[in-house]
Amino acid sequence: MKIAIKETQNPTIIKFEFPDFITQNENFEFKNIDEAKNSPLAQQLFYLPFVKTVYISGNFIAIERFSIVDWSDVQDAVAEQIENFVNNGGVIVLPSENKTKKQPITVYGETTPNPASLKFVVNKALTKTAVEFKNIDEAQASPLAQELFKFHFVKEIFITENYISVTKYESTSWEEITLELRTFIKQFIENGGTVLDETMIVNDEKQEKQQIKNFDNLDTTSQQIINILEEYVKPAVAADGGNILFDSYDENEKRVKVVLQGSCNGCPSSTFTLKNGIENMLKDMLNDKDIVVEALNG
Repeated sequence: MKIAIKETQNPTIIKFEFPDFITQNENFEFKNIDEAKNSPLAQQLFYLPFVKTVYISGNFIAIERFSIVDWSDVQDAVAEQIENFVNNGGVIVLPSENKTKKQPITVYGETTPNPASLKFVVNKALTKTAVEFKNIDEAQASPLAQELFKFHFVKEIFITENYISVTKYESTSWEEITLELRTFIKQFIENGGTVLDETMIVNDEKQEKQQIKNFDNLDTTSQQIINILEEYVKPAVAADGGNILFDSYDENEKRVKVVLQGSCNGCPSSTFTLKNGIENMLKDMLNDKDIVVEALNG
């Protein structure tokens, strides 16, 4: 048996593909060796000091690394270790002792300040990464989003934590489509469909700025602004089905640019309300009355 090494759109994650399926309609994500008790292979991989997360799904094992190494230096050795483990009879994933019936989930629709967007809340965690898709071509990382875009009335999709925010075209009313969308999302997740493949998420430039490795390279004022947005603004925005990202700070103009996503994107009222609310908050907390906020749509 030969393992194929495949790069992903996330440079910290590499896929090790098998010639055949290694799981049947099951996906696994392990963050540490204790979580990987039902995967002897994943437990062995966690003995490698650079292994951060192990994903097992379909015909591949994907590994997210810590930044202490580059994949080019270790990927061949990891592939060889996986090959040897399997060829010597090692078990990738232990069979479940009790195959339980599929667990029913609940999905309910929740209005947002944006009349064109509705928030579909699920009673389980979906992802730790906020992602926004403007069309089906952008949605390669989300099989659920790809299916939702096949509905002619779906314009944009935003997924984060435990909900999916759907923005529709004006030609259709929510009364006509809410039940159809809610039922589809519920059945898709209950039947084991993948909401989001974390290995395929591409962080754009704006999202990268929020990451620690880039955050440390920003000027002090920009760091302070990001911290204020994260602590005081994001929770309120998320409650309305949206997200906000720091874009830039111009020290000369005292201009802060933020990006609106999800239900906040294109909302008739949120741009003005957020801009003024954030602007007043930043002026007060940074003790600078000259700060101006410009809200951009994602």
